[in-house]
Amino acid sequence: MKQTVLLTERGYDALDRLLLMHGVKTLFLVCDGSFRFLKIREAVDTLEERLGIRVVRFDRFTPNPDWVSVVKAAAAFREAQTDWILAVGGGSAIDVAKCVRLFGRSALSPGEIPHPAGSGAHLIAMPTTAGTGSEATRFAVVYLDGVKQSVTDDACIPDFVLFDPGAPASLPLCQKKATMLDALCHATESFWSVHSTEESEAYAWQAVRLILLHRDGYLAGTEEGCTGMLRAANLAGKAINITQTTAGHAMCYKLTTLFGIAHGHAAALCDRLLFPWLAARTERLTAAHPEASLRQRLSELAAAYGCTTPGEAAARFVRFVDELDLPAPKAAPEDIPLLCGSVNVERLRNFPVPLAKEEIEAMYREILGIG
Repeated sequence: MKQTVLLTERGYDALDRLLLMHGVKTLFLVCDGSFRFLKIREAVDTLEERLGIRVVRFDRFTPNPDWVSVVKAAAAFREAQTDWILAVGGGSAIDVAKCVRLFGRSALSPGEIPHPAGSGAHLIAMPTTAGTGSEATRFAVVYLDGVKQSVTDDACIPDFVLFDPGAPASLPLCQKKATMLDALCHATESFWSVHSTEESEAYAWQAVRLILLHRDGYLAGTEEGCTGMLRAANLAGKAINITQTTAGHAMCYKLTTLFGIAHGHAAALCDRLLFPWLAARTERLTAAHPEASLRQRLSELAAAYGCTTPGEAAARFVRFVDELDLPAPKAAPEDIPLLCGSVNVERLRNFPVPLAKEEIEAMYREILGIG
């Protein structure tokens, strides 16, 4: 599905032109708490005065939104009587907007997620973090009765994405670091996924290069650095839209919920061990080995990292993570069985080399510094 990128080089003129060109009369806005601090707020708040476009706003959801929030959002969307949705925020705001696009024309039950019916609405997404790449994927995450549900449909992918470098520039430094790591893990895992393709590799390669190039500028909040990181996260999102994530994400979810660390940080802690582990095994393969294609993919990943071997690239990934100096989680030995039992089996299957239970346990122990 083709996605059009809108830039804010001249404020929000590109957004204005898009809405006017399509004769939009009402815009359904899904936004999170960051909206009131963003420059886009003035542009959206004055749409009716400037262009005669009414804005209906929905922000009644929490991070990791539940299905009940989606039901309320869909009802507000139907009442608004429009075909245009604008999502401004992180992954949660974009996920709610995606679900509105999928289910917004139907009367929904708070206790059941139906099969996507599609609303025929157009979706514009403006990510305020450079990490999840949610604006580029066919996935939306919601919680039903406290259980994570993944909704998958090509109609989830927004038609338009709006990049405003000022949005991530104002984030706290720890959040910038974690979201950047999420994008880097997406791109890296996509390379070694069993579902990797030439197209996904091209997206992932560009994403890795942009992250390495713009890391310092992004952390410093420069316009060039933030624009580069937004593009990198989008490309990494396009890569995992094809391949999905692998063992690093399979192992990271419980680290986030159990210890309260950011998702991107948790994924990086896992990939920090998985990348060298995989590189050490792959470098022993010969061109005639059945897994030679994996060897070739990791060689190309090494080139994206500016290295000659997968082992060198893995070492650079480890340095990248360590140099960000994010605090390590504090754990106890009894946490290990909880973590081992939480591994997402579906994501684990995307990893190209089987991981034994003992190996996963050993990695968790190393991550948490438990002997």
